[in-house]
Amino acid sequence: MTSYATSTARAEMSEIRRLKNILPPELQSWVTVEKTIEVNPTLIRSEEIGKDQVEIQIDLIRWEQLAIDQRNLLFWHEVARIQNDTIPRDGWEMAALAIGLGGAVGELWVQDGLLLLLALSLCGVSGWRLFQKNNGEKSLKEAVDADEKALALATRFGYTLPNAYKSLGSALKTLIEQTSKKQQRAKYEARLQALKRNAAKAKAKVKPITRETSQSENVYNS
Repeated sequence: MTSYATSTARAEMSEIRRLKNILPPELQSWVTVEKTIEVNPTLIRSEEIGKDQVEIQIDLIRWEQLAIDQRNLLFWHEVARIQNDTIPRDGWEMAALAIGLGGAVGELWVQDGLLLLLALSLCGVSGWRLFQKNNGEKSLKEAVDADEKALALATRFGYTLPNAYKSLGSALKTLIEQTSKKQQRAKYEARLQALKRNAAKAKAKVKPITRETSQSENVYNS
């Protein structure tokens, strides 16, 4: 008899293979998909693991609680972030800020004006870069842009646009319900509101309204 652990491992490998198959062909040589090994991981995220190499890491336990169409659109959202070159990177900013602050304190002690100025400049540059990286409006715009590109990827893989909107909207609503952290939930809510606005604009351009579009109307306006 096949053990539970063996069955689970097979199911996870099957899902990883499925996701690799819905990667755009132009990404398959340098983007990999793996199960995350982090403690308390995010549902899905991307990480640079080498020069011109990116890995999409997924918490498969939570992932498999979602419907297939929800998974697909969330996966393509992450793919779109890679294509848009907006995945988070391990930056030098925190290290530079620490060095700058340490240098500034040291130079105050020895009273070297030039070195103090250089240390403060390093603090300023690194602090500004950290502000930019954590800017809420910028992060939201990047996420919304990735959602729009995910919809385009979905149509490339056979979805109609109304069904792509429906699947992504459903995925975001599920994440909102499952997320306890207020800040992260607010980000999902903002993405969902942006998705509804864009769906309304897309629907307004379709004349006459097809039967399929009419069926999706409740999803757009919910």
